[in-house]
Amino acid sequence: MLENDKPILIYTTLSSESDARQLGRALIERGLAACVNILPGMTSIFRWDGELQQEREVVMIVKSRAKLTQPLLAAAEELHPYETPALLVIPISEAATGFASWITAQTTADDS
Repeated sequence: MLENDKPILIYTTLSSESDARQLGRALIERGLAACVNILPGMTSIFRWDGELQQEREVVMIVKSRAKLTQPLLAAAEELHPYETPALLVIPISEAATGFASWITAQTTADDS
């Protein structure tokens, strides 16, 4: 497998399932992601603008490939409703060959 075709995961959080579905669909429609997993029901505790916050959030995990990291991050940041979204890239050292091939086939944003 080529280095650029290696799978990656991008972790992000959103305030609602609706926002996550909207962002996830957009990334898939643009060919930047093969799949997104939306996990509702998380509580986040964090400091924002100097104040301690506690909010209900939704986790979204985006499955893509290394070659699309920068365009995917740019699109996610553009479309994300948060002012400063958490967009964390998690490289994958190994993946089942068939699944990795499926991710490559589904992510067509860089194909001419």
